[in-house]
Amino acid sequence: MHLNIMEILAAYMVLFAIIDILGSIPIILDIKAKTGALFPGKTTLVAFGIMLLFLFIGEPLLGLFGVDISSFAIAGSIILLLMGLEMVLGVQLFKHESEGGGGAIVPIAFPLIAGAGSITTLLSLRAEYQTINILVALSLNMIIVYLVLRLTTFFERILGPNGLHILRKFFGIILLAIAIRLFLSNTGIEIPK
Repeated sequence: MHLNIMEILAAYMVLFAIIDILGSIPIILDIKAKTGALFPGKTTLVAFGIMLLFLFIGEPLLGLFGVDISSFAIAGSIILLLMGLEMVLGVQLFKHESEGGGGAIVPIAFPLIAGAGSITTLLSLRAEYQTINILVALSLNMIIVYLVLRLTTFFERILGPNGLHILRKFFGIILLAIAIRLFLSNTGIEIPK
């Protein structure tokens, strides 16, 4: 095992695109408005822990429960679909608990950050790159996740209430589309081009 800058950079870029923490800012702000707090450190650590678990023992762990990666992805897509519906329709489907940071763990740490996409990507990267390089790339991504979660108040000030409302609706629709695509691609249903 040795560190390879090119492998780290490639794995970092892939994970950064899949985790898409910057694209998740409106969703995170919406959850923060409902729960009152995010607990950036706790949320980042839980997401990091979930991803580490799947990096090292992902497939055997799911196999213990008789679940394959596709079924796991479909379950994640349903949660994302419900989150998108909340944002677009302005209804509350999830009970967000502000006490103890429960709202920060589900749905932010899982499935938003450590979702089916990032978990499947980690499993795929293991086939291509050395584990140490994936671990470094994942750690760098988690630093970015932490910083974004820490700076949510800054984003709220920049966007203002109207900007947040517009972004919430727009990204709610995007989240619905991602959920549907994730669902269809893991059920084997032909996706029209």
